[in-house]
Amino acid sequence: MIAVERKPRDHISQGDVYRDIDFIEYATEGKGKIEVSKIRFPTVIVLTQDCDLKQDSNSRASEGNQDKYLLSVLVAPLYNVEHVYAGEHLIDVGIKMSTITKGKTPGDYLVSNQRPRYHHVAFPPETQLPPSVIDFKHYFSVNVVYLQKIRKEHFVCHISELYREDISQRFASFLSRIGLPDNGNNPPRQK
Repeated sequence: MIAVERKPRDHISQGDVYRDIDFIEYATEGKGKIEVSKIRFPTVIVLTQDCDLKQDSNSRASEGNQDKYLLSVLVAPLYNVEHVYAGEHLIDVGIKMSTITKGKTPGDYLVSNQRPRYHHVAFPPETQLPPSVIDFKHYFSVNVVYLQKIRKEHFVCHISELYREDISQRFASFLSRIGLPDNGNNPPRQK
């Protein structure tokens, strides 16, 4: 089980968990009408480095230059682990994922964080969050001003530094992996 802080810090921080955050899929304009498609994620975790977030916050509080401003904050959804096992964590947006067998090797690897694509997080009971999974393929950005505006109402908790650094390192490792072309000669890799 991870350690969390229930009180928000003075700025958006790496490891913050927020509820009800919108991801804008697209916005189109045609014939004088604007169509915006969004997905609301029940919970997300902030992945942007804390030093960048702190510099953004300090810069916005001063009247100096604005070269430390961030346009957006990188976040990833937290999925209920039971939905991940069933492959149904994106079913509401029409995406059926592969199942992961709970209680067998694939599920055990998921919970013990031996699958590079995923990170399992068990929250303390006071957060009222179920055991969750971060899928490192599903990250997106949220406008920093928008997140700052709603953070007090949407803040859930802050993951303590030791655990957030583990998530950060695993996310960076996943993104920096070497992609091999699939030319039909490569054996299937475990995802």
